[in-house]
Amino acid sequence: MQTKDFYYELPDKLIAQTPVEPRDSSRMMVYDRKTGAVEHRIFRDVTDYFHKGDLIVVNNTKVLPARLYFYTEHGGKVEILLLRRKNLTDWEVLVKPGKKAGEGVKLYASEELSVEILSRTDEGGRIVRFIYNGVFEDIISRLGEMPLPPYIHEKLKDKNRYQTVYCKVEGSAAAPTAGLHFTPELIEKLKNKGVEFAEVLLHVGLGTFRPVKVNDVTKHVMHSEFYAINAVNAEKINRAKREGRRVIAVGTTGVRTLETVADENGFVKECSGETNIFIYPPYKFKCVDALITNFHLPESTLIMLVAAFTSREKILELYNVAVNEKYRFFSFGDCMLIL
Repeated sequence: MQTKDFYYELPDKLIAQTPVEPRDSSRMMVYDRKTGAVEHRIFRDVTDYFHKGDLIVVNNTKVLPARLYFYTEHGGKVEILLLRRKNLTDWEVLVKPGKKAGEGVKLYASEELSVEILSRTDEGGRIVRFIYNGVFEDIISRLGEMPLPPYIHEKLKDKNRYQTVYCKVEGSAAAPTAGLHFTPELIEKLKNKGVEFAEVLLHVGLGTFRPVKVNDVTKHVMHSEFYAINAVNAEKINRAKREGRRVIAVGTTGVRTLETVADENGFVKECSGETNIFIYPPYKFKCVDALITNFHLPESTLIMLVAAFTSREKILELYNVAVNEKYRFFSFGDCMLIL
């Protein structure tokens, strides 16, 4: 299977630059795999498709305001993007421009925050050491900007709009965007209907936005991301599987977490670690029965995962319908519910 097999034409004007208000007013394409029916709804109508006993699994990661600006001793501006924490002071980062960030170079953001470049990584990034006065997280919260994807050119007015309403554990370099459509009121409405919620954690890395550079899909190596499931949520998922109830994943990150830890019967356990699972057609899903997901980039690992949930031909057909219906695409765009 070739990477080019997952290409589709997308007009630039359909790439959403800002989030809609309110969150649950985004559009939703519903595809029923059993009947083949396609419906066009609003996300708040998702309550029509979920029933008592359904289990919705969300990713409770929280996005770091991970884009920081530093200056050299001579005043040159350098952008640092936080990727992965190594310990209390050291991080793996991306640096732009890299020529100003050789080993041993010190950069300065303010009186309370500076950084020293320790080494290069295999993928062109850097390992750096932060020197700070105060609480690091508080400093980053004040100085950092949200690391919006490269296809979003508008400035985000409210940082919270690139966070889900249920985010808890800080550590992502990008949002699990399928969850951006939920509001507290909608979650409460679903719970009142008897729908249950479980949480998993997967810290989304910037590898999410890296293009697939090989022609043969099977040769692509996924980036590695940290995941965790605790005992309480593992038991919620296992109880749903034992009782034959539906498990609905919110987003590709939820899918990747569940499919990483699930055994052949779809049961999971309390655990944490790194996953580089790459899901593409054909793939037999072990745990996930339905999926809420945004519309993804052509030739991306994300559209490949969604295609595995239907088929390559069907997902491209549905994406072309979305283009014709002028759905909004990517992180701040509309979504699909695949049943």
